[in-house]
Amino acid sequence: MYKAFLLVYNNVMQIFTELNENKNLSLALGYFDGVHKGHKAVISSAVDFAKNNGNKSAVITFKDHPCCFFYGVCPKYILSRENRIKYIEELGIDYLYMLDFKDICDITGEQYIKNVLIKYFSPTSISTGFNHNFGKDKSGNTKLLKEYSKQYGYKFFEISPQKYNNEAINSTAIRNLLFCGEIEKANEMLTHKFSITGEIVEGDKIGRTIGFNTANINYPQELIDIPFGAYSTEAIFKDKIFKSISNFGIKPTIKGTHLPVLETHILNFDDDIYGQTIQVNFNKMLRKEQKFSSLDELQQQIKLDISNL
Repeated sequence: MYKAFLLVYNNVMQIFTELNENKNLSLALGYFDGVHKGHKAVISSAVDFAKNNGNKSAVITFKDHPCCFFYGVCPKYILSRENRIKYIEELGIDYLYMLDFKDICDITGEQYIKNVLIKYFSPTSISTGFNHNFGKDKSGNTKLLKEYSKQYGYKFFEISPQKYNNEAINSTAIRNLLFCGEIEKANEMLTHKFSITGEIVEGDKIGRTIGFNTANINYPQELIDIPFGAYSTEAIFKDKIFKSISNFGIKPTIKGTHLPVLETHILNFDDDIYGQTIQVNFNKMLRKEQKFSSLDELQQQIKLDISNL
């Protein structure tokens, strides 16, 4: 017997962490890491069908990637869980189910359709990507969902692959782009900017001695690793967007650090914001991280970087 837990993200979308009876929904199925262009097409399909037929929409997903359960190692994520929720909500979804994968990992695809989707949701429609698999040993797929649509009376929408410059958009491709520092192309596939959100921590304050004070964030270890280097960015603080430049790395010119730090210099901004939360959006990579012979040389390079924003 499942017990439902309700979390209210805001007054629009409701989040459940376990199954509960919620009938006649238009469902979107998937993990949706990145909420990229392909994911948005799947979710929007469910939202549009719900609006056109006078019912509600829901995303059925998992708190952690299924690979975490199968292999004991989680993949590097494109988005934090908080931002994944945010971008899903912005698409107009009414309910978000973020389930524990271990609770359903041992059931077959057929059992998942009958004992989860039909039993709890009696869906009016189900939308998935073209390559969606589910159930033990990936026994469920789009073919099975299509077959059962006739028996249970739901519409099934299999969303074709989305492309950018004739290249298929998927989470693996985006991770590879980010890993190689191809931020602009990754952002095009995401349709939003790759970003890091975190609490500003105190650094060694060397930057302010050369005229470039920085807001420092510890890079989230669960997110995809991007190359050490300087980046054109924008900082979002208290819902305001500021032009900025960021360096991600271990600061070899100063003394170096063991853990990578994201340092962001916000242009024309000098407020004391230690301990507060900031979001840094990445526009493009400017150069790889370098070790300079002096602080003066570093200062000149930062000025050059800013001129290239």
